[in-house]
Amino acid sequence: MNGNVVVRARRVALPQGVAAAAVHSRDGRITAVTSFDDAPSAAVTLADDEVLLPGLVDTHVHVNEPGRTEWEGFASATRAAVAGGVTTIVDMPLNSIPATTTVEALHVKRHAATGRVAADVAFWGGVVPGNLDQLRPMHEAGVVGFKCFLLDSGVPEFPPLDDAGLHAALAELATVDALLIAHAEDADVIAAAPPAAGSSYADFLASRPGAAEESAISRLVAAAGDTGARAHVVHLADADALPLLRAARAEGVRITVETCPHYLTFAAEDVPDGATAFKCCPPIRERRHREALWAALANGDVDLVVSDHSPCTPALKRLDTGDFAEAWGGIASLQVALAVVWTGARARGLGLDRVVHWMAEAPARLAGLPGKGAIAVGKDADLVAFAPDEQWTVGRLQHRHPTTPYAGRSLMGVVRRTWLRGRPADGSPLGRLLTRGMPQ
Repeated sequence: MNGNVVVRARRVALPQGVAAAAVHSRDGRITAVTSFDDAPSAAVTLADDEVLLPGLVDTHVHVNEPGRTEWEGFASATRAAVAGGVTTIVDMPLNSIPATTTVEALHVKRHAATGRVAADVAFWGGVVPGNLDQLRPMHEAGVVGFKCFLLDSGVPEFPPLDDAGLHAALAELATVDALLIAHAEDADVIAAAPPAAGSSYADFLASRPGAAEESAISRLVAAAGDTGARAHVVHLADADALPLLRAARAEGVRITVETCPHYLTFAAEDVPDGATAFKCCPPIRERRHREALWAALANGDVDLVVSDHSPCTPALKRLDTGDFAEAWGGIASLQVALAVVWTGARARGLGLDRVVHWMAEAPARLAGLPGKGAIAVGKDADLVAFAPDEQWTVGRLQHRHPTTPYAGRSLMGVVRRTWLRGRPADGSPLGRLLTRGMPQ
């Protein structure tokens, strides 16, 4: 149990491609990647139907502890993570109380997580009106970057930035080359749309039109271009915003973008009225957006896929009334994200190596976690035995609450074993708290 293990497989997802290999580690770090036969007798040999993957990195997880631990919590979230092959999560700064908008609040959150995490955990800081003087200290304290909202976040302790606040935040973050990630929907566009009411999914979708994403992304692009700062668009649902992002990058704006498993899986045409488990913001859009997002992943216009795991208590989902206007917007998916994305990828002829790039390598790079995201010498020995051809049906998960739109869904790909820094990740609190850029 000291982090010394050799795991070999006929198929290992390496940075250069899938190949037979033996992965050697000592004290939790990968020390060598050799041929399959170059391994001691005590090596763990995966079954022929298993592929060895690097542990996934999920940079968009709402743990909600402290303050709203009844929604999730570090213990339950990280148990779900390792059960799903995710060995590192990055916790979002809102929905917990206090929100992570000061150094003091960061210390409170780290204290809440200490000794309770089954996966490694890093933290985003938050940008809200009035905390500009906290950004550099939080950066120095090790947050991996900063999250902001460009409209009401849904919780009063995390208010949005206006255009002046966005520009000021990016200008400040540019001085230390820190990353700003943004929930990009435009409040004015949404205010002009018909309000959501009742159980109609079509009405809810109309209340948050794609134009709201496009307008907010345009504002973010302009501010990032003006300041030279790094920016990132979280949970893109509206594929019509892709040309804006493509043009911005062609002009040298440093902006990246993620999407989420639910936008790659579901389609608005298929969401039943009253099925508030599907509510998220931005909303699940029409089928054409789903297919365009897959195409954008394949051609590199979308950089990564992360869960946006945002659970709440079943009562807040208004499952009893099916009222989309009243239900909390968030989808629980941390444990199933790998299988969900792989199911969609293989159906479109996309290989497991692409999934590893989107869900391990690219998120690790975004968050500045150099020890994570790949099976390579010097990286942490975070490993996953994955059976890509095994089919299963989503039942009870390790999340604190069972509510998820994936319930009962048939998926491909089963996580059979996970190692965290060379040790079996069995749900016990083996995780560490990470800081940006640290050698893990």
